[in-house]
Amino acid sequence: MSIEILSILLLIAMFVIATIQPINMGALAFGCTFLLGSLIIGMKASDIFAGFPSDLFLTLVAVTYLFAIAQINGTIDWLVECAVRLVRGHVVWIPWVMFVVAAIITGFGALGPAAVAILAPVALSFAVQYRIRPAMMGLMVIHGAQAGGFSPISVYGGITNQIVAKAGLPFAPTSLFLSSFFFNLAIAVLVFFVFGGARVMKQIPAATGPLPELHPEGVSAAIRGHGGTPARPIREHVYGTAADTAQNFRLTPEKIFTLIGLTALGIGALVFKFNVGLVAITVAVALALISPKTQKAAIDKVSWSTVLLIAGIITYVGVMEKAGTVDYVANGISSLGMPLLVALLLCFTGAIVSAFASSTALLGAIIPLAVPFLLQGHISAVGVVAAIAISTTIVDTSPFSTNGALVVANAPDDKREQVLRQLLVYSALIAIIGPIVAWSVFVLPGLV
Repeated sequence: MSIEILSILLLIAMFVIATIQPINMGALAFGCTFLLGSLIIGMKASDIFAGFPSDLFLTLVAVTYLFAIAQINGTIDWLVECAVRLVRGHVVWIPWVMFVVAAIITGFGALGPAAVAILAPVALSFAVQYRIRPAMMGLMVIHGAQAGGFSPISVYGGITNQIVAKAGLPFAPTSLFLSSFFFNLAIAVLVFFVFGGARVMKQIPAATGPLPELHPEGVSAAIRGHGGTPARPIREHVYGTAADTAQNFRLTPEKIFTLIGLTALGIGALVFKFNVGLVAITVAVALALISPKTQKAAIDKVSWSTVLLIAGIITYVGVMEKAGTVDYVANGISSLGMPLLVALLLCFTGAIVSAFASSTALLGAIIPLAVPFLLQGHISAVGVVAAIAISTTIVDTSPFSTNGALVVANAPDDKREQVLRQLLVYSALIAIIGPIVAWSVFVLPGLV
């Protein structure tokens, strides 16, 4: 049996074992990494750990640590209050506000993970407070980030357009951007209704009457929310009549410093392009020094099991790449010589591999594989590039990608496992259905 086939079988075995047994898949992945990398391939430990996602590890820990502090000192609750007053109690608009804001941030050049890192904690706080499914809010943020991700001034757009231009193929930056935007918008509409949007639409806005309580059985029985305090009835959030709500809306020195820190994170990541993890951990440490009492509780809120899961899987995929598994699969596909079939299989390859690896890196690896048959002119290069680009990025909802991992890590404690399972199922479906739809919409019409 070849090493490439063995590595794929080990990956499948991990999923099967983790599905039927309560074993962290990341721990299994590290074990398989040792078996495949050290015992079978003979890789040095330094080469194996070169694939360890240190950037993602720090981003996950730092962002969840920072927003845990913001939750404990009440800053997240304050932001929730402000946003609800801004939308005048129309809860149905909250998911779409998250989608649009994420699209604007990435459209102006930010990396998707930077936008998700900033918005996901706040979006999931909304989900807790207003009975919106956390998975829906997380997916709206991610698809919003992907919707703006291929603008001509964005990272994804810049990478794709440079590759196409260098290959001498015709390209249309605006068409690529609009294709990605409307494709993700269509998915967002489906996500909204599949994950309970119809029920959210039935919630009565504050302008027309009182809203139903989030916990009609009483605050004492409510689950504890992100802010470290029991979630309150919606009408108290909207009208601000309860004494504790007025107290929550008051800005304290801790909240002011936290807001300054969150602003610094946004400016540092989006304007100065600093590493999100490094900026987030610096801001978190500064806030911990200002208020040391938040330190232990905030550290406890970091989702270490999720960090282990993501780090283990991505490290194993890195070994697979060095073993030649990804090239083995991609080259086998590109050598078929049937343009339509090759385009579809490249879309599938981008979707499946990107669910575990960097979409940015894959865009630079998958698109060049399509160049030889695109130069023959039998099929539209613009359509194929758009289909591959979209297929490669829409699966960033996977909990093994940075975006999906940020959503899982920021989900409420009692909902985290549920969100993880929902994202796994959703990502598996989107990895199968998404490439087919993208291929049908963008490739088939361009057949010459």
